[in-house]
Amino acid sequence: MFKVCDVARAAHYCGAARVQSAPVHRVRAGLRGGYTLIELLLVIGLMAIISALVIPNFARQIRGEELRSSADQLRSFLALTQANAAFDGKRYRIRFATENEQDPLGGRQQPLIEREDDPIHEPEVFNLVTQPWAVGKTLIGEVRCAEVRLGRPKIADLIDRRDQAAEDVARALKGRDEEQEFDPELLPLYIEPDGTSRWATFVLTEAPAEVQADDLEDYKTIEVILEGLTGLCWLQRPFYDEELDLFADKGWPAVLRQDFLRPDMLTEDDVLELREIRVKP
Repeated sequence: MFKVCDVARAAHYCGAARVQSAPVHRVRAGLRGGYTLIELLLVIGLMAIISALVIPNFARQIRGEELRSSADQLRSFLALTQANAAFDGKRYRIRFATENEQDPLGGRQQPLIEREDDPIHEPEVFNLVTQPWAVGKTLIGEVRCAEVRLGRPKIADLIDRRDQAAEDVARALKGRDEEQEFDPELLPLYIEPDGTSRWATFVLTEAPAEVQADDLEDYKTIEVILEGLTGLCWLQRPFYDEELDLFADKGWPAVLRQDFLRPDMLTEDDVLELREIRVKP
């Protein structure tokens, strides 16, 4: 027969054996959960392949949105300038740098904001505004303003521009004495102390700098149209020749009064549908 002391001694030895073997078991389990160098290299290689496929497409998508983003930012910039003019009770001027100037970022791409600080003693003297809201990257990437057209857009004027040579248009614009010091294709827009202004159309494009405003048909272009009295602003693509003829025949205005950037050609039914959507409450 086993004695009680023998049973206790056997239990003690078994427990000690389990305690001693436990660390070995944990170490072995940890070794089984690791990764080999080949597995790590395979993962890194797969990540490199995926990046090579995805990043170029992502970059192209970003570049494809630069024109629309620039137009949205310019619209906000115009509204901010109008608000500051009304708040300060002073005239502001929005323009782009001439050949001998630079914008605050060191180029000629960004709009300049100037203010008539002392209209009594220094009328028509505009000083550059350097406050943070007026200095920044409004137009991004390669987007630039190819033209600033003042006055309410009219179909007849657009047709005349289409039919005239570029030098004839420039010659007509140079006849304005008050604007002779500026590029006739980049005229300044004056914001009055009450925040109102003339109608203005800012033609934004991704075309190279050497491409003239009348030769933008082959490049993506967005017109930022500002109704100066109300401050309303819309983004609109340029009309095609067939659309200009349709609008002239129907006597329709040149502004759709809503954002319209669809590339497909407008028909009479499309225009009537757009107008119906616009007047709905």
